[in-house]
Amino acid sequence: MNIENLIKDTFTAREHDAPDSDAVLAAARQRIDSRRSGLSRPLAVAAGATVLTLGAVTAVALNRPDPVDQSQTVATANGSQDSQTPAPTTPAPAGLQMPYSLGWLPPGAVAYRAQRINVGSSAANPEAPLYGGEYMLTVTAGGQVLEVDVQQFRMVPVDQAMFKSGPGSPVTIKGQRAVESSVSTGPGGYELYVEHPDGGSMYVHVSAAYGSTAPAQQLVDNGRRIAENIQFPGTTTVTPAFGLRDLPAGMRICAFNVQQPADRPGPQATTSYSLGTCTVQPTVHVNSAVVGEPEGTPGQPVQGRATRYTDENGYHRLWVLGALEGTPVVIAGRVPPADLYDIADRLVLPN
Repeated sequence: MNIENLIKDTFTAREHDAPDSDAVLAAARQRIDSRRSGLSRPLAVAAGATVLTLGAVTAVALNRPDPVDQSQTVATANGSQDSQTPAPTTPAPAGLQMPYSLGWLPPGAVAYRAQRINVGSSAANPEAPLYGGEYMLTVTAGGQVLEVDVQQFRMVPVDQAMFKSGPGSPVTIKGQRAVESSVSTGPGGYELYVEHPDGGSMYVHVSAAYGSTAPAQQLVDNGRRIAENIQFPGTTTVTPAFGLRDLPAGMRICAFNVQQPADRPGPQATTSYSLGTCTVQPTVHVNSAVVGEPEGTPGQPVQGRATRYTDENGYHRLWVLGALEGTPVVIAGRVPPADLYDIADRLVLPN
């Protein structure tokens, strides 16, 4: 698949919230062409020009086993204790670890819109993500709403930083080279690229949400302080809407996306995974952000739930109906149908 198309898959819903996609694409292509390293197809997510987050997180960190159920001691009404084995229950989805944490955010009510990782690899280090994770969030305080986007461009060094509103100026953040741009009347708000010792750059974007205002200096101060307090390695975990356990031999979680869609208010976030060896393009995609009614013909039941199945010239889709509060989960890939059913049996779904 053309490398340009691989990256443009992520340039979808948030053009105003990230650097110019063509500029980032051009910079990324220049770096990639010079290395010719392997690249996983980014997870299909509603992110504008994002080529996601950071750091030394490995695919292994995304694939921790679920805790084993153990017997527990239960107190009876008369104060005695009986050793009881609880009835079998569906385990909660395991938390997904982010590769870095945000050590500081502006004061106010924080609402995360997306937390995700896209994991590619290089021949030199197949465990390290070519693209890492991203945080998208809003901070509301005193009627003001700020939008914050923090991500890593592993293939875009500070020298190739591109901005939406105007030229950048050199600055130093905790001893690291950086370039920043702040045009309060422009579409970019405050943007900062800061050099990362392991290569590439961290990107911090702070702007006033539509209908809100913020002084330019406030955006500058907040953006710099966020960048100064990014913590490596990450200790932040994300709770997905559903999980996966005991994947087939050789298959791992290469990418995930936990997102609160703008058109779906409420606590239920959508969750997506890309599965594979993480050294080549992921082969299976599992997604709860299903648009429209499931297609196809009835398939074999999975975990007591009805399914639908389609075959589009060898690209197979399996919908598990009613998996999440009445909504389906779809497993898809150019793999044998038996592989999709195998993965569907490994879904960790809420009760």
